[in-house]
Order: sequence, then C-alpha cells, then structure tokens
Amino acid sequence: MADLVTITAEFKADAPARYAELRELGPVHRSRFSNGIEGWLVVGHDAAQEALVHPALIKDATPSLEVLEAAGYTNHRTGVGLGGNMLVADPPDHTRLRKLVAGAFSPGRTRRLGPRVQEIADSLVDAIAGKGSADLVEEFTAPLPVAVISELLGVPEEDRADFRVWSSRMLGAPSPLQREAGVNLNRYLGELVEAKRRSPDDALLSALVAVSDEDDGRLSEVELVGTAALLVVAGHETTVNLLGNALVALLRAPEQAELLRERPSLVPGAVEEFLRFDSSVEHATPRYVNEDLVIAGTAMRRGDVVMVALSSASRDVPVEGDPGVLDVAREGVRHLSFGYGIHYCLGAPLARLEAVVALETLLRRIPDLRAAGSLDELEWVPSGIMRGPLALPVVFTAR
Repeated sequence: MADLVTITAEFKADAPARYAELRELGPVHRSRFSNGIEGWLVVGHDAAQEALVHPALIKDATPSLEVLEAAGYTNHRTGVGLGGNMLVADPPDHTRLRKLVAGAFSPGRTRRLGPRVQEIADSLVDAIAGKGSADLVEEFTAPLPVAVISELLGVPEEDRADFRVWSSRMLGAPSPLQREAGVNLNRYLGELVEAKRRSPDDALLSALVAVSDEDDGRLSEVELVGTAALLVVAGHETTVNLLGNALVALLRAPEQAELLRERPSLVPGAVEEFLRFDSSVEHATPRYVNEDLVIAGTAMRRGDVVMVALSSASRDVPVEGDPGVLDVAREGVRHLSFGYGIHYCLGAPLARLEAVVALETLLRRIPDLRAAGSLDELEWVPSGIMRGPLALPVVFTAR
C-alpha cells in the first residue's frame, strides 16, 4: 500500500499512468479524494468486482454522515444534486426505482433511437465541416448526448445549454458553484415535472410523472425529481467524456483511426476498447461501509468511505497483448466502465449506440482530423468522478 494518495487535478490529468503505479503497489489504498473526503481507493480488478457487490458496502450514506459533512459534501442529500434516485439507493428501493426506468433503456427502444442519433451527429458535423477547425468538445461530443437525452426526457431545446453547465459542475468537487448547480437543476426539473403534469407528451419524463401519480405511489415527488436529475447527468455527461477520451486516443494513434475508417465494422468493438482503455467514469459513486469488512486483505471499518476506480480496474482486466496500448481490433474486450452488479449502468446500450454513431460519422466525414496543438497540453476534468478533456481543438480540410 502506498502512502496517502491524494486525487488532485494533476493526478486526474495523468490518471492512467498514476493508477498503473498504484496497482503495482497493491489493489487498495488509503486516499483523499478530489471532493475532500478521505477513504479507501480500490484500483485492482478483482478487488473492484468484490467491492461493487459486497453487501456491507451500501449507497445509503448514513454510516458516514460525519465524514461527509466534515468535508462539505452535500450531494447525498435528497433535493440537492443527485439525491433521491436509484444510484444512491439500496434494495428494495433501488430495485423498485430501477424497474420503473429500465424500459426506457431497453436494447429494443435504444435501437429505435438510432436514426435520430444519426441525424443529430450529421447535423453537428455539417456545422463544423466547412470551418477547417473546431473544438470537438464544445461543438460535437457535448451537444450530441445533450440533445439525445433532452429529447428522450422532453426538455425544451432552449434549456439544454443550462443542463450542460449544471451537470458538469455537479460532478465536480464541493464548492458554492457545485451546490448552486445542484439546486438549480432540481428546481428546474421540479418545474418541468409540473409542466408535464399539466400537459403530458410522449417523452420519458411524462411517463415517469404518470407513474408517480398512480394510486400505489410507486414514485414519490423527491424520487421523481431525483431520477430525472440522474438521467440528465448520467445520460449525457458520461458519453461526452467517453467520446472525448476516445478521440484523444485516436489522435494519439492515427493508425488506429485509419483502421476504423478502412473497416467501420470494427467501430462497435472499438467502443469497448475505448471504455477499457480510458473510461469516462474514473471511479464509481461512493459506497459506505455499513459493517466492518476486509477487501483484498485491507480491513475497513463501519463509516469508512470507499471509491472504486473503474478506469483502473478496467485496465487491470487480462487481455491479449499489451493492456497499455490501444488496439481497436482487439477481440473479447472486458471492462468495468459501466459498473458491475445491481448498479450496472442502465444507459449502457444508449451510450454504446451514441458512441458508435458519433465516432463512425466523424471518422467517415472528416477523414484528416488531427490535433490543433500538443495533446500533452490538454486540460482535463480537474475533480469529481469523471475523466475527459475540457476542450479538444482540432484542424482538418474544410469541406
């Protein structure tokens, strides 16, 4: 075990290399996270799988309230940030909440979204193709998932820019801006819920409102708004960074990009490789030790906070060849980027669809895409659970 590991902006900018060093020292480390909380960081694959399904590691923050409050962390509260949804719930509430939303993200329903995702991707490329340069985060990887999840939920187009700002801030370290973003998003969604109640449409949020208004009260008002907040944030922020990380990897390895242009049938498998190689969800949301336990030889006490580094664990999965090298033709890729166990990401089919469509479209329509500057000088998400470039300037032949 290393000395206390502090997750700083510098650590996150060089996360793959830092996690590789930690894995050499052991699967679990005492750490101070970017939200100011001190706890355990799980970096090895086997230990991560164990932690993600351990019955004494729960999402209810009650055992760790003193630790959280001391660090100024408030996102565990309902009505603020992401409180009141399945991501911070344990069974049986988790089971009930997940079942109510699962239908919206079924593989069949996701496939039906394919043509619309393609339309959005094409319109975004149309807007930049004639310019010869672009910031791909600002002009492509961010607006695509925002548009998809907003249309799925029924969010008016004029409000989507605010959603992008609020969600990215909410996933950062505790700060006045973070708390304000959480309050603003919850307030807006509460008002949108009332609007859908008065004038229902065929979008997902109206369906959730109808469920909450049923006599058996399967979804309380707090759960309804919390679930909507989760769908907004998790439904696009993860994909923004999945696409950003994938494009950075391809710009660093242009021969891999060329292979995908020559063999677009490789793109679905390549998305799994991108998820393994540099996950957008650097670590899972916190788990709290409800009773003393041991993971990978490390004793954890009730009240301890545990973070599972999904990106590190995914790099620790055995693969053919060098796991530190991107190989878009690699077969049988496994990873933990969507989690494991009962909290496995419901939106995984949608994220995969968006990534396949977005990457195939961009590579096909802008074949000479290249970085506008040094990729070593990119700025990365500085805190929180996400990993991704804040901007990705590129140049290409205007068409």
